Amino acid sequence: MTTKTRCSWAGSDPLYREYHDREWGVPSHDDRHLFEMLILEGAQAGLSWITILRKRPAYRRAFNQFDPKKVARYDAAKRRALLGDPGIVRNRLKIDGAVKNARAFLDVQREFGSFDQYIWQFVGGKTKVNRPRSMKDVAATTPESDAMSRDLKKRGFTFVGSTICYAFMQAVGLVDDHAANCFKARRQRS
Repeated sequence: MTTKTRCSWAGSDPLYREYHDREWGVPSHDDRHLFEMLILEGAQAGLSWITILRKRPAYRRAFNQFDPKKVARYDAAKRRALLGDPGIVRNRLKIDGAVKNARAFLDVQREFGSFDQYIWQFVGGKTKVNRPRSMKDVAATTPESDAMSRDLKKRGFTFVGSTICYAFMQAVGLVDDHAANCFKARRQRS
């Protein structure tokens, strides 16, 4: 039985491996998924990604399956309820930020027709492929993530610093940073 060589960050945790194998670096053009990942990446700030992956089902429940129209209408009572939900990161700034981001997300959809149309412009509509030899060769930020961060902030988004934007770009396939020896990189070469 052969084992797959993965990016080193995927480790041995089954949840991490599944996320690596099925989602990370795969181009997404679904606005709801893009909204979900934007909110989850913001929630991850200061925490490990595995913490957020483990809480993802609770986030989906708590945030109405990441329906931005519903999240944008969350009032003070709903936000207080979220602060009491042990399934998610109970941080007032992050919860308020998710609601603020939902409103800004809807504004972008109105302006561009879809968030997908807007967000993919930062990579010219095509996945930027890198093949790092190791994780130390992976950038934390790039000129594209810097530009995305600046523009999102100008549009009223929060928890969208350049590092968070770059992680988002990796998560939704705007960037493919699978290591050169990863089976996902080898598969995409063929």
